[in-house]
Amino acid sequence: MKYIHQSGISSAIDRFARRVATRLDEGVAALPYDVVEQLRASRVQAVQERKCGRIVAIAPTSSVWSRVGNALTIGGGSGSHGWLKMLASGIPVLALVAGIMFTGAAQDETGTSEIAEVDAALLTDTLPPAAYADPGFAQFLKTRAAERN
Repeated sequence: MKYIHQSGISSAIDRFARRVATRLDEGVAALPYDVVEQLRASRVQAVQERKCGRIVAIAPTSSVWSRVGNALTIGGGSGSHGWLKMLASGIPVLALVAGIMFTGAAQDETGTSEIAEVDAALLTDTLPPAAYADPGFAQFLKTRAAERN
């Protein structure tokens, strides 16, 4: 099993970003002049607004890669709402467990009622239950069914 180190992930992200930037640069050459100028003007305006403080850059939380047993897990950075994130991530697991328990209980109820119906039919029948275990009884039923047809 291969483990991915943080430096390997960063270099992979950098390579991908370079490929995307190259592809975008190639696409600019095919755009009409007026579209390129509108994009340039928008970029200049965004930089000016950022310098004036009207646009606040939000730093992304760094992802934390950790190895738990044989699994590679990812978690958000440390924040003030860490316990809330943990609680929110546990809700789907609780819903899954509740669904499995409900399904199991419903199947148990269905199985119990089917067994009860068979038991009731055996006990209310005119034949004793030992007759059903007799090998000759099965032959008797087959010959009787053949006589009716």
